[in-house]
Amino acid sequence: MSLLRHIRRCNAWRAERFIPLWRGEATVGLMRRDNAEALHRFGDTFAVEPEGVRLIAPGGFDAVSAAVDAVVERLVAEGRVAKWRNEFFAVAPRWGAPALFKLDRGAVAFFGTRAYGVHVNGWRRDGDALELWIGRRAPNKKVAPDKLDNLVAGGVGHDHSLEATLIKEADEEASLPPDIAARAVPVGALSYRMEVEQGLRDDVLFLYDLEVPEGFMPKNRDGEIVEFRLMPAREALARVRESEDFKFNVNLVIIDFALRRGLIAADDPEYLDLVTGLRRPVD
Repeated sequence: MSLLRHIRRCNAWRAERFIPLWRGEATVGLMRRDNAEALHRFGDTFAVEPEGVRLIAPGGFDAVSAAVDAVVERLVAEGRVAKWRNEFFAVAPRWGAPALFKLDRGAVAFFGTRAYGVHVNGWRRDGDALELWIGRRAPNKKVAPDKLDNLVAGGVGHDHSLEATLIKEADEEASLPPDIAARAVPVGALSYRMEVEQGLRDDVLFLYDLEVPEGFMPKNRDGEIVEFRLMPAREALARVRESEDFKFNVNLVIIDFALRRGLIAADDPEYLDLVTGLRRPVD
């Protein structure tokens, strides 16, 4: 089977179904038209126009965040979005820009705002072969229950840096001590836009490789992973190719690891499409 199917799936969306969400002159999201129509009644916070939605709530970060969250509460009550344990993501025009407001994680796809995450490939050598620590997600997870996952992965909260997110998630998900987690090497980022039931996922994943010490056994502490196993990297790639065992975006992370580590040959017919497909231009 084709590895490219995972990249195509994660980039399956039709631009004509979406309109921009603006704050001032900045585009901060891409809203599906039906979601935009649902905001007409919140005229103190949003102005819905034929070509886009304007966030018009007055004030700075705290005031705008509160106004948007009041709308989200109404949408939650109506079953349009779901709260995520008061977990918030920052909303900004681009990476590194000051956040304009924070948004409940459960509403991110509804508003089509960009979300950022951290994924860590926990690897080790067995002779000449590479192995990866792979987790299995809990069956009660809201997204991709019971699917296979990276050793460490998590969203970047509005008040966390990449490093803080990595250290926090490494502790909660795999009981990795901070001094070991800090050895993770940044190896790039991948991006995709994907229509989902709630709206649009516009995601950027920051990737890290971590050589896990011999004898270390990961142990989950937050209930999100039910088991870990060491898997030969070639077996992980084969499962990505032949099955749907991994969480949808983790397939991309494994493909990226395999490209960088030479597990996918440069003369593979899909090689160039894979290399370019993992990194949609971030506008």
